[in-house]
Amino acid sequence: MSNAARRGEIGLALALVSGATFGLSGSFGDALLDEGWSPLGVVLARITGAAALLLVPLLVVIGRGWRPQPGNTHATLVYGTVAVTGTQLCFFNAVQYLDVGVALLLEFSAPVLLLGWTWWRTGRPPSRLTSIGALVAVAGLLLVLDVNGDATLHPAGVAWGLGAAVCVSVYFQASARADSPPPLVLTTAGMVIGALALLLVGAVGLLPMTFSAADATLAGETLPWWAIVALIAGVSTAAAYVTGIMAIARLGSRIASFVGLSEVLFAVLGAWWLVAQTPTLQQLFGGVLIVGGIAIIRHAERAATTRDREPVRSR
Repeated sequence: MSNAARRGEIGLALALVSGATFGLSGSFGDALLDEGWSPLGVVLARITGAAALLLVPLLVVIGRGWRPQPGNTHATLVYGTVAVTGTQLCFFNAVQYLDVGVALLLEFSAPVLLLGWTWWRTGRPPSRLTSIGALVAVAGLLLVLDVNGDATLHPAGVAWGLGAAVCVSVYFQASARADSPPPLVLTTAGMVIGALALLLVGAVGLLPMTFSAADATLAGETLPWWAIVALIAGVSTAAAYVTGIMAIARLGSRIASFVGLSEVLFAVLGAWWLVAQTPTLQQLFGGVLIVGGIAIIRHAERAATTRDREPVRSR
């Protein structure tokens, strides 16, 4: 296996780990919401906890000689304010007007936006096979989300949902930038910036911010609130963001964004396991389509890379 192929396989594995850990956040958060936490309270605890967990490893990296490079500050500010804070705020504002499934669908249109952005920026349309893979993955997403056709599409909710999609697109683009700091540094700094921004949102009353010290139930077990916060901060935030950034560096923003659709599948499976929300056959079939679409796109992009590297033979 060539170095490029091995790098791609490692990137794919990291992206799936990121999708799985991100996907579990819904079940962890649901356990807290059931005990009286507000959405903003859950997100603030999630991001603040992740920043605290990553602080010691960050100090180790700095102690080993890492220093900021030109462009790092700008990339980190964009990541913290848009990719972290913007995504959360837009999504939770969207669910005030829309069903959660519809809001998720709008947020996860990010890969399609990135596909269009790349086409517009480079002037090169995606290959037919890549387009087919994208359609298959999006069809699977529709089935997994099981969106109710009777849902009311409030214009404000649609606008917030599309805003979340743009912020997710920025997450993939910012993580792939050459001038971004290492994944651990970018994640930790982004979490600190995001936590401060969300604290400001709660302080000014833009969104309600409430917490609870009551025990929560997860996978049939009663756990203290801090254990759930540790899971959502450590597994579904710190680990998820770091592995996601590492995956994007190896796969590129476009492929990684489609692999990120697996988060929805893992969210459904996680809810089945942790909070006893059984998926339907339709959702399971949708999950198969998402994985199949990702495989098609991965194959198409690998074939395109191989063609680009083939030497031009003179006649």
